[in-house]
Amino acid sequence: MIATFKVLSALLSYPGEEIVAAAPDLIRIVEQEKLVPPRLQKQLARLIGQFADDDLFDLQERYVLLFDRTRSLSLHIFEHVHGESRDRGQAMVDLMELYQNHGLQIGAKELPDYLPLFLEFLSTLEIDEARALLSEPLHIVSALKQRHRKRKSAYTVVFSVLEALARGKAKAADVALLLSEPEDDPEDLEALDRIWEEEAVSFGQGAAGTVAPDGSCPAARDVLARMDVPPASKPGSGLL
Repeated sequence: MIATFKVLSALLSYPGEEIVAAAPDLIRIVEQEKLVPPRLQKQLARLIGQFADDDLFDLQERYVLLFDRTRSLSLHIFEHVHGESRDRGQAMVDLMELYQNHGLQIGAKELPDYLPLFLEFLSTLEIDEARALLSEPLHIVSALKQRHRKRKSAYTVVFSVLEALARGKAKAADVALLLSEPEDDPEDLEALDRIWEEEAVSFGQGAAGTVAPDGSCPAARDVLARMDVPPASKPGSGLL
């Protein structure tokens, strides 16, 4: 198991008390596996530190503004290349088959192209295979990194780490093509409503990252629950 990918998956999931409690263990896992370059490791530790130190409501508000209300920052991989066309539906079916062929079963409410889910899948593979698969959507990862950097987003480092872990580099032309697409304004609520009204593709009964009635995020909770952290280092919440 490549636990670093699980850490990155948890960081890109909707922030909940589970991640706040697990912050010290997330830092320890990254340090122990030594897959992240030292410079980026320090930056990643600072981001994880924000989960431990900042107000949870502020963390959640930032997440929603970035990932839920800014379509150009969507964490659904195929949305950036297929939009809501039928091609996206077939691509998700193919990705689901890839998961199943490796023994990974996902819930009915999880979209296969949700980046945190994809990263959890990579964590179950050998490092060479994981790096090779991560290189396939690398142009999307690189475009997301540049868009976050433009916003001075704390999440920029997560995408920088993914670039460092992938095999090779994204083609500049592919990244430029994605960046040529207009960026939406998360403050434009009317435009946001139109986007949801135009939503055409569905897969299963809902979307990954859905928030439970108690305010927690099932995706983040499940990722953390499967971290396999040694009992001696589990936080008081008992989630790890």
